Amino acid sequence: MKTLAIYLMAGAETPVLAEAAVDGGADLVEIGFPHSDPLADGPVIRGAAERALALGMRTDVCLTCLADTRARVDVPLVPMTYAAVLEARGAARFATEAREAGATSLIVADLPIEAHPDVHRVHLVAPTTPSERIRLAGERTDGWLYLVSLTGTTGPRALLSPKLADLTGRARTVTDVPLLAGFGISTPEHAAKAAELVDGVVVGSAAVQIAETEGPRGLRDFVSGLRHALDTTTALGVVR
Repeated sequence: MKTLAIYLMAGAETPVLAEAAVDGGADLVEIGFPHSDPLADGPVIRGAAERALALGMRTDVCLTCLADTRARVDVPLVPMTYAAVLEARGAARFATEAREAGATSLIVADLPIEAHPDVHRVHLVAPTTPSERIRLAGERTDGWLYLVSLTGTTGPRALLSPKLADLTGRARTVTDVPLLAGFGISTPEHAAKAAELVDGVVVGSAAVQIAETEGPRGLRDFVSGLRHALDTTTALGVVR
C-alpha cells in the first residue's frame, strides 16, 4: 500500500483537522511549526505560517498542539520546521521535547545532512541533489526519504513535475529506504501518477487550502479522494 502523508500548519484546529485527515485515509501527518522566513514554502504555506505566528503559535504552543494531536490520532506525526526554530531552542532539546509530545520523527527543511547527526530526522533530496548526497541522505534518514519533486517552493501545480522520474531513479540506485514525494502534488491525479514511481506522497499546500476553506469535513473528503487514487494505483499492480 502506498503511504499518504498530509501536511497541516500548527494551530488551534490542527488536532481536529489531523483526526479528519486520518479518517480520510492519511497514514502520516506532518505538522508545520511556523517560521517567519520559510524559504522552501510557496504562498499557501507561507501565508498559513504568517497567520499562525500572528496568532501566537510559537514553539511551546506548537508542542502543545502536537501533544493534543497525538491524543487524537495514532499515526506517525512529524513536525516540519526550519533550522532557525531548531537552533533557537537548542537542537537536542527541541528533538527531545518533540518526541515527548508525540512526534515520530522530524523534518528540518534547511538543515544540512551533516548538521546535528544526533537529531534523528527525515532528510530531503531534490532534483539538483548529486547522487552521492542522495546516498548519504538515505543512510542517515529516519525511516524514509523525502523527494522534493521539483526545483522551487511548495505549492499547487497544474502538472506533476517531470523531474520526479529522474530523481526517483537515481535514488533507487543508491538507497533502499522508502521514497515519498512531495512539493507540487495537489490532486488525486498527481498522487496516482507519482505513486507509479515512489512509495508514497506528501500533500501540503492543497491540504492546507482545503482545511482553511472547508474545514475538517472538506479535508476528510479531499484526503479520501487521494487515498482512493493511491489504492487504485496499487490495485492496478503499480507497486514498488
